[in-house]
Amino acid sequence: MSQAAAHETGNQAPPAVKLPLFTLTAMVVGSMVGAGVFSLPSRFAEETGVAGALIAWAVAGTGMLMLAFVFQSLAVRRPDLDAGVYAYAKAGFGEYLGFFSAFGYWASTCVGNVTYWVLIMSTIGAAWPGLGDGDTAVAVVLSSAGLWAFFWMIRRGVKEATAINKVVTVAKLVPIVIFVILALFFFDAGVFAGNFGGADYAGSLFSQVRGTMLATVFVFLGVEGASVYSRHARRRSDVGRATVLGFLSVFAVFASVTIVSYGIAPMGELAGMRQPSMAGVLESAVGTWGRVFVSVGLIVSVLGAYLAWTLMAAEVLYVAAKDDDMPRFLRRANAVDVPVPALLMTSLLTQAVLIVTSFSDDAFDFALNLTSALSLIPYLLAAGFAVRIGVRSDARTEGGRTSRRETVIAAVATVYTAFLLYAAGLKYLLVSFVLYAPATVLFVMARREQGRRLFSPGELVVLAVSVAGAACGLTALAAGWISL
Repeated sequence: MSQAAAHETGNQAPPAVKLPLFTLTAMVVGSMVGAGVFSLPSRFAEETGVAGALIAWAVAGTGMLMLAFVFQSLAVRRPDLDAGVYAYAKAGFGEYLGFFSAFGYWASTCVGNVTYWVLIMSTIGAAWPGLGDGDTAVAVVLSSAGLWAFFWMIRRGVKEATAINKVVTVAKLVPIVIFVILALFFFDAGVFAGNFGGADYAGSLFSQVRGTMLATVFVFLGVEGASVYSRHARRRSDVGRATVLGFLSVFAVFASVTIVSYGIAPMGELAGMRQPSMAGVLESAVGTWGRVFVSVGLIVSVLGAYLAWTLMAAEVLYVAAKDDDMPRFLRRANAVDVPVPALLMTSLLTQAVLIVTSFSDDAFDFALNLTSALSLIPYLLAAGFAVRIGVRSDARTEGGRTSRRETVIAAVATVYTAFLLYAAGLKYLLVSFVLYAPATVLFVMARREQGRRLFSPGELVVLAVSVAGAACGLTALAAGWISL
């Protein structure tokens, strides 16, 4: 329950649970190391060879490190802002774009959660054909049961859920590290050399690198995890430290998993592997037990990531409601500081997307790419806000404004994120608008509760663009120009 809600009911709001540096870092690592890392060998081999992969990781690593530095800087420079991505967009570009950032970030986490259930079911489906690639009716029913089991566990308390996440974060890194070690032991230099330049189906080096960008965005989602949960940090400086420590740890893991796989099998074979392709790679190297080993590690990893992302999604809605940018019913929390209405909405949207993606030609890839596209606008607005406070003095900014170094880093992060929007392509941008435009109903509800004017002239322009984009997206879907 928020302070405002507590005042209305005559009760005192429960204090926010405070988390140490290690727990915040585990939230970052736990949210990033999930479904994505287990799909990397096939996803990269579909687009590029070793040379393109090295360039792609250099670009993605640099760009995402700049974003990590942006969140670190903003945590220090604007300690008054909570919920990271959403709060920065609102402070920099107004309430309506801040609302879109909150909704887009929240929606991306819900769609991302769908990829976790699809991948779990696909993994089990290797032994139980009835689950297919994670998109059959049986798979949807079992995924739904797991989804609501997590809802009931999380609503028991943030402290209990984050304690589980710490254990799971350590446990899931073990099989990934062992995979890299075994892949190096069975590494074939000849196969690696044959994969270096890319296969015949790969295009130019630029198109190869561009084709991997959404995959790299997906695996790095969660770099802002500590920032999103900043109200729970024991020390504000821990938010920035956790962000950078978490990023550097997982970057080394992701790049290693991708590159060593090129030394196990030819690109065409890697590209055709069933997801999770990491299991197929290890099976090629050591036999059937390798697939089983990775599959067990995947289930642990994905369930841990699902926990972390669900916590962050509910937190964003909760803080947005406290700031009057979402309807008031979302600001309620129970006695153990869990925002239950926000958690319920998160579970409901995840359930809806889970059902929709079951009709997709490739449920996993579609959900993965849509997750990445939805997250890019919130990232772009956060980076743009960091640039803004670097070039304009503001009494609310610690030190008046950021340093020149911080401003340059923010500018690089902004350019990188804009490039990612280009790399995503028109299809996912239009589908994103289909989700963004209807969400305005929540913004209107919040404004009416406050007795305020619904839209300013500038906000009407943003509304018109979002509605036009949604109309184009629906038309393209109906006409078959784009498909799920």
